[in-house]
Amino acid sequence: MKPITDINDPRLVKAMAHPLRVQILSVLEQRVASPRELSDELDAPLGNVSYHVRTLSGLGLIKLVKKTPRRGAIEHYYEARGRAVVTDKAWAEVPDIVKRALLGATLADVSEEVNAAAAGGGFEREDIHLTTSRVVVDEQGWRELSKLLGDTWKSIDKIQRDSGKRLKDGGDDAVDATVVAMLFERPDADAASSSNSKREPAGARR
Repeated sequence: MKPITDINDPRLVKAMAHPLRVQILSVLEQRVASPRELSDELDAPLGNVSYHVRTLSGLGLIKLVKKTPRRGAIEHYYEARGRAVVTDKAWAEVPDIVKRALLGATLADVSEEVNAAAAGGGFEREDIHLTTSRVVVDEQGWRELSKLLGDTWKSIDKIQRDSGKRLKDGGDDAVDATVVAMLFERPDADAASSSNSKREPAGARR
C-alpha cells in the first residue's frame, strides 16, 4: 500500500477525531478485518463500528478489499489505504478539543500495546530498542528533531514495504512489531532549560 502522507485538510483531521475511529484505523493499518471482527476485538457495538467504518471509507482512509457470504448476508472486509500522516498545517488549524481527542485515543492505544507486549514477552528479543531521552534544544534544534523523526518514518515505511514483498515470496516468518516515536514539549520546559541544561540524556537499551 502506498502510504497516505498528506492529510492537509483540518476538516478531515476533525472527522478522524472520534476515539473509536482512531482504534478502527489502527487495526486496519495492520490487517484486513470486517466490522464484525472489529466489533469483537474492540468490544464495541457492531452498529457503532459499522457507522465509523463507513465514515472512514467515505473519507478515503480505508478501502473495501473483499466480500464473503456469512449466514445469508455479505460480510465486508476493509484495510487501511496507508499510514495516515497529518500535515503540520492541518494540525495547527484543528481545534484543541479535537487534538486532545486524537491524542487521548492514540496514547491509550500505545499504552495498551506496550503493556500487553511487556506482559507477553514482547521485549525479550536481544535486539529490541527502548530509549528515552530528555533534551534541551533551541527552536532550530526542535525543527531538526521533528524532521529527523519524519524522515525516520519514511524509512520505516520503505522497510515495511520491502519486507512485505519478501514475505509474499515465502521468506522468513513475519515478525509482528510496533514502532513508537514521540517528540513533545515538557510542561516545565522553561524550568528544564535552566536547571537541566547540563544533564546527560537518560536512555535504556535492552
